[in-house]
Amino acid sequence: MGLDRAGRRVPAQGARHDALPRSSSLSWGTAVTERPAPQIAASWSELEPLRAARAIIRQEAEALSAVAGRLDMAFCEAIAMVGSCRGRVVVMGVGKAGLIGRKIAATLASLGIPAHFVHPTEAMHGDLGCLASEDVVLALSNSGETAELCAVLPRIRRRGCRLVAVTGRRGSRLAAAAEVAIVYGPVSEAGTLALAPTTSTTAMLAVGDALALLAAQQRGTSVETFAENHPAGALGLKLTKVREVMRTQRQLRIAHQDETVREVFTRHRWPQRRTGAVILCDDAGRLVGLFTDSDLARLLEQRREDALDRPVRLVMTRRPTTVSPDDTLQHVVTVLSNKKISELPVVNHSGRPVGLVDITDVIGLMPAEFHEAGSAGGQDEPGTAGGGASGIVGGDACSDAA
Repeated sequence: MGLDRAGRRVPAQGARHDALPRSSSLSWGTAVTERPAPQIAASWSELEPLRAARAIIRQEAEALSAVAGRLDMAFCEAIAMVGSCRGRVVVMGVGKAGLIGRKIAATLASLGIPAHFVHPTEAMHGDLGCLASEDVVLALSNSGETAELCAVLPRIRRRGCRLVAVTGRRGSRLAAAAEVAIVYGPVSEAGTLALAPTTSTTAMLAVGDALALLAAQQRGTSVETFAENHPAGALGLKLTKVREVMRTQRQLRIAHQDETVREVFTRHRWPQRRTGAVILCDDAGRLVGLFTDSDLARLLEQRREDALDRPVRLVMTRRPTTVSPDDTLQHVVTVLSNKKISELPVVNHSGRPVGLVDITDVIGLMPAEFHEAGSAGGQDEPGTAGGGASGIVGGDACSDAA
């Protein structure tokens, strides 16, 4: 067998189509083994769906580019209206436009702009009661002629609500009824049928995203506001303040820099969950260094038992990298990953330790390359403080200003 240009299997030249397999033999009383039924070639190659998918995505991308070029000053008016809304943004739409509207309402809410979705049909059956004069209604319809939506428009204006329309047709009833109409213009739906709402809903979603983001920017929405609205999940954890998750008080191992290594590990008792680092302070209680379990293991491996009875400041990491209680865990993850360390002391504005973040507290947020490479186990580097090659005198490895 061979392949033709379309990738179909065809008999080789000279081959008999009715030939039996070579192993077959004919004799009276012997059943003839039937040949497998010939496979019917596909009407298109295996790569054709991939080409079609790429064409659909490119079509929608090109439509978005066209929509961006059609935006005018009406969009700026809509930003000002939504950004200055003293009530709630009520999003309405029917069918696929309604589904896009739900997402836009969720985006607005996550950015600190009170918003919710109301279906036009439900509005006509009692949900109009949720509308107040200080609200802004954001109505979505590609044609601008959706019957259920158009039916509720007079009631919206009667309640004193301001109306923003997002539609593809400037001359539609929706655009005419709105105080501000964002008209993204004509778009062709994707696919061979070009019927299902695809490109039009993509345009609506993009316009809604831009409107929500810029309205939030006008209102001064901050990272802190966003974090307050996303307390759960990986995103919420990244935006959480260090003070909310750091180890404090009896969970910390704090000692004076003049104590010996042996005293640090025998005189002090830490009944709570232990960390992999000892925070070392001066007479004023300010952080001056860090001594990790890895440092202790390294001394024992190098048979430097005499160092155990000398001041820990001689083998500690001086001026270790620190973070503030007001930093985010996203910042902590970046520092731990970039410096390949496992513990970060948390200090206040006076340089006194108030907590510590251990890598096990944020391990789920660490990038994959950190897990592959493995952490350094502390805040030291070979040949520096606690590294062994430089002797017993501590250095300034992996140190930063607070």
